[in-house]
Amino acid sequence: MTDINHFLVTGGAGFIGSHLTRALLAQGKRVTVLDNLSVGRRETVPDAARFVCGDVRDPAALANALTGVDGVFHLAAQVTIRGSFDRFYQDLDTNVMGTACLLQAMDPSQVRWFVLASSMGVYADAENPKPIAENHPTKPLSPYGIGKLAAEGVCQQICAARGVPFTTFRYFNTFGPGQAYTPYVGVITIFVTRLLRGEPPIIFGDGEQQRDFIHVEDIVSGTIAAVGRSPGIYNLGTGRGTTLKALARIITQRLESSIAPVFVPPEAYELRFSVADITAARKELGFAPTRTLENDFDAVVAEIKKR
Repeated sequence: MTDINHFLVTGGAGFIGSHLTRALLAQGKRVTVLDNLSVGRRETVPDAARFVCGDVRDPAALANALTGVDGVFHLAAQVTIRGSFDRFYQDLDTNVMGTACLLQAMDPSQVRWFVLASSMGVYADAENPKPIAENHPTKPLSPYGIGKLAAEGVCQQICAARGVPFTTFRYFNTFGPGQAYTPYVGVITIFVTRLLRGEPPIIFGDGEQQRDFIHVEDIVSGTIAAVGRSPGIYNLGTGRGTTLKALARIITQRLESSIAPVFVPPEAYELRFSVADITAARKELGFAPTRTLENDFDAVVAEIKKR
């Protein structure tokens, strides 16, 4: 990492943001967290980080949070594909206008790197489970994906105009300890939680759709690797696809459950194949994911059981 010493992590009380904050602190960096706690939890923010409770659309909160900051990781967002249809205004307001507010508040003479957390949701569906690269067509199937793609575009243009190096990461299906349960996000957390409650996992469609499940610690290592390296747009995943039918089987076996999944009609907004080609991140950032679903599943279960 370069000599950037004080990072702002927006959404730093959330799942990925809190892991990122802890990793930056472990490297001896100063960290300010900005989070409105609509989803994130205050107790996940380490005491060593400076915490600002506020929204990315609030100029006063942004001015406070950006004080003394020379690097930005922008993770604050509404993160739900299915829910973005019902709450499309709030979703776009946070993910697009919130990003614009952050860019407007940022002093380009002070901030020396900007990283945006984007999503696989910006991509068009793939014809087969072959990993897709960053030049795969971007034709989102949801308001969430449209908003993320718009945020990418405005960041790219404004950062280029102001001379701030900029990196976008398109995160694939992230899992790991600390992910809050919602009916919309995190299929592994959803499946585990339902089975522990004695409820069946619900699979939309035939279950043959494939996802690329990447551990949050690998997401964090890839995200941090961006600073001081080649700016650009990068996929962060593992390059390995797992069908939802296989995922349900793995989880039920590990939990020693006899509850079978329930299959319901597919949703029009759901990508059938979403597996990352991570060649660019490997080459330019030295990205090398080390965690696997098989080896790191038990820690997720243990953390969910404690709740």
